Amino acid sequence: MKIKEGFELMVVCGESVVVAHGMENIDFSKVISLNESAAYLWNKVKGHDFDADELARLLTEEYEVDDDTALRDAQKMMIEWRDAGLTE
Repeated sequence: MKIKEGFELMVVCGESVVVAHGMENIDFSKVISLNESAAYLWNKVKGHDFDADELARLLTEEYEVDDDTALRDAQKMMIEWRDAGLTE
């Protein structure tokens, strides 16, 4: 999986939000806000392919979370990013 080109993570009023660049990515019907751990992962994997195992590894390196919980959270996040149209 890879984050699609044309999306950038920005901090707006203290919130991490994903902003689309280019007309093909614009969908004003929803704003994509990321929590701290999702923003951390976004910044770590932007620009290269990743999978749930890599996201889980990154979570366990940065946060006090066990491997099973990290993997479940990573899998859920990948589904959410896919459903929001952020990844390919």
